[in-house]
Amino acid sequence: MFNPFEKLKESLAKTKQTIAGKITRVVRHRKIDDELLDEIEQILIEADVGVKATTRLIESIKEQAKERRLTEGEEIITLLKEEIAAILSREKLPVVTGNDKKPAVWLIIGVNGGGKTTTIGKLATRFSSEGKKVIIAACDTFRAAAIDQITIWAERSKVDIVKAKEGSDPAAVAFDAAKAAAARSANILLVDTAGRLHTRVNLMEELKKIKRVIAKALPEAPIYSKLIVDGSTGQNAISQVQVFTEAVDCDGIIVTKLDGTAKGGVIIGVTEELGVPVDFIGLGEGIEDLQPFDPNQFVEALFA
Repeated sequence: MFNPFEKLKESLAKTKQTIAGKITRVVRHRKIDDELLDEIEQILIEADVGVKATTRLIESIKEQAKERRLTEGEEIITLLKEEIAAILSREKLPVVTGNDKKPAVWLIIGVNGGGKTTTIGKLATRFSSEGKKVIIAACDTFRAAAIDQITIWAERSKVDIVKAKEGSDPAAVAFDAAKAAAARSANILLVDTAGRLHTRVNLMEELKKIKRVIAKALPEAPIYSKLIVDGSTGQNAISQVQVFTEAVDCDGIIVTKLDGTAKGGVIIGVTEELGVPVDFIGLGEGIEDLQPFDPNQFVEALFA
């Protein structure tokens, strides 16, 4: 029987080695002092936790150890787990899927190769299995075979898809899909967008246009921007989130490919530096491997 927590532990094995494994070894039979804290700080930075998040963690450990009169190195583990969970427990929007009178729109965005198409397919399957009426908008009209790939996922998920021929205007497809979502009483519209480097200004402007067009077609519908982040990109993920947030108000992150990387600590860095919460995490190729993000379970799996 599928066990989500066991799958999470298994998928975080490499990240666990770079964070919990190393820290557990250095605190053993040590007293809490500046030298030990410096070593932990170095481990966290090397594990892609990020400078800002690492600084907060170290300062909190110092304060809490003093307040609680802790002296043994092993006691740092408990403090670290508490503070990481606090960082990751950012207030986030509920997973809104709208109703038959007002669909919710999820604009799925991110750089090339992050796993957008696969994630949309998994989201469509999840929401459809919950009894939601889902429509996919195939707005990645430039990448070869992108429309074919998302169509296969729509068929597999048994959901509707709105698409046009390759090379069509993505905003026009988005407009048609938004109108279809209203006409067909959909609960949620998942908008697949072309992968774009966050440094390409013209592509970011196109993304803004897609969002404006959807807002015009569905004036009362909530529009959410969900950024797909490849968990193996490390600190580069922070700059990605920053630029996409400035462009389309990114309000949630879906971190993919955590099962094959030692850089899962970047989740902590992104959340601390930019305050954008994590909604889902991808732990493999299977449909069930896209899990809602639970901060406490993530920390427990990291240190289990």
